[in-house]
Amino acid sequence: MIKIGPYTLESPVALAPMAGVTDQPFRLLCRQFGAALTPSEMITSNIQLWGREKCRLRLCHDGEREPRVVQIAGSDPLMMAEAAKLNVAQGAQMIDINMGCPAKKVLKRSAGSALLQFPTLVEEILKSVVSAVDVPVSLKIRTGWDPENRNGVEIAKLAEDCGIQSLAVHGRTRDCAFRGQVEYDTIAAIKQIVSIPVFANGDITNPLQAKKILAYTGADGIMIGRSAQGRPWIFNELNHYLDTGIQLPPKSLEAIRQVMHTHLTHLYKFYGPKKGFLFARKHVAWYLGKLELKQDSSFTENQFNNFILASRQQFNRLMDDTAQLEFLEQFFQTLEQKVQPTRAFAA
Repeated sequence: MIKIGPYTLESPVALAPMAGVTDQPFRLLCRQFGAALTPSEMITSNIQLWGREKCRLRLCHDGEREPRVVQIAGSDPLMMAEAAKLNVAQGAQMIDINMGCPAKKVLKRSAGSALLQFPTLVEEILKSVVSAVDVPVSLKIRTGWDPENRNGVEIAKLAEDCGIQSLAVHGRTRDCAFRGQVEYDTIAAIKQIVSIPVFANGDITNPLQAKKILAYTGADGIMIGRSAQGRPWIFNELNHYLDTGIQLPPKSLEAIRQVMHTHLTHLYKFYGPKKGFLFARKHVAWYLGKLELKQDSSFTENQFNNFILASRQQFNRLMDDTAQLEFLEQFFQTLEQKVQPTRAFAA
């Protein structure tokens, strides 16, 4: 079992923090399906912005199971320390520092993976945050700034020396973003040089792959990001296979319908009826995009793809929560009559 500070994790599979995705409704759902850690969306270290509704909602973790993890981002050591302290005062039980985000708007502020260019500043930030709070501090990084400047091993060792208690590594450089092959060799090298728990992250989409990557890298756990979008039950699939060596059968259409109904209902409640239906659109697109056609369906592959595309477009034109839920009921009734996906996700 993985131990981070006083917390022993229930499984080796964690959710990756993702801006615009891992809000509280999604975190609750992933935790229900077995994610051992469900960090918040990235929160700015500029506390003057926390009064905005966007930040206020990101800071909400009421009712979530421990350990409650809040991810912070910034480039000023003192501001990062202050943000960490205030989050702990508001109930955060772990602080995660973002040094992995490749988004341009984050890089422009010299935050996220941009910090990997400046090991001295990295050290200042890590020491400042670790000394400011009495809860575990974790760090998420990439393998470096670009393929010519891979310093992930150096940063990982520095992090451990500064008191970081857990490390997640996305196996690409900032310059690679989400393109190209994941550098599992670099993750393995990082695990060999540090004694703190290491989570491997990047393009992990199924149970067999997860087991292979854990064995290859020696990582303590895996962190799932995009593969959980539209498929939050992936944590249950991974945990079951890692525990038993047996793959779970694919989810039925009725089970998927229930998950989506629960998710959307939480979104409407969390964001309110005037905004919740807008947030529902992207999640429904992910759910529908990961359905696949069964070979003996009455749909041809082209007909099925067109049906999914048309359904997504129609859903996006709906302007309230009631209409969205009614549409999904009809959508699944049609699928039950026509198709049964071979599995509830894309390979």
